[in-house]
Amino acid sequence: MSKKKTDKTKNHQNQGENNSAKDQVEEAIDQAIDNVEENSGKEGEDADFSEADKLKEDVQKEKDKFLRLFAEFENYKRRTSKERLELFKTANQEVMSAMLPVLDDFDRALNEIQKTEDKNLLKGVELIHNKLRETLKSKGLEPVNVEKGDNFDADLHEAITQIPAPSEELKGKIVDVVERGYKLGERIIRYPKVVTGK
Repeated sequence: MSKKKTDKTKNHQNQGENNSAKDQVEEAIDQAIDNVEENSGKEGEDADFSEADKLKEDVQKEKDKFLRLFAEFENYKRRTSKERLELFKTANQEVMSAMLPVLDDFDRALNEIQKTEDKNLLKGVELIHNKLRETLKSKGLEPVNVEKGDNFDADLHEAITQIPAPSEELKGKIVDVVERGYKLGERIIRYPKVVTGK
């Protein structure tokens, strides 16, 4: 046989021996781990944790950290998306607040025009008034509905004065609405100004 063939045969035998030795070492390790796990329960309090138990404990700690971090991240995502939605809804609050006096003047002008006999003028102003209201409504502006006889709520209404109630039913209730209130989305941007009965 040539030297090359002899070397190849030896290498092949060595690899076979290495593989079988490797398998034997892996089996021995597996048996040792099983023995340690069995004995760790038997040895009781005096025995130190085995390496496998320490690793299992470390893995559990890391898993807990990961779960906590994941939960915190989910809460953060939920909170920021809610804040972003709120910001989109109220981004034009300043413009809407500036438009409210114009809307009030329009309401007063419409009331005065209704007293005249000119129906064409009334119809034209009503069309413009409705268009303005619908445009603002499409941007999220809505009136706060308050009527005479409603219960007064300090969280929702702004009382500007108190007068003797014209009837017993109106005591502690709203007698008149002086200025209409508006909300943008869920947030009230101007509280209705009301007169209450005492």
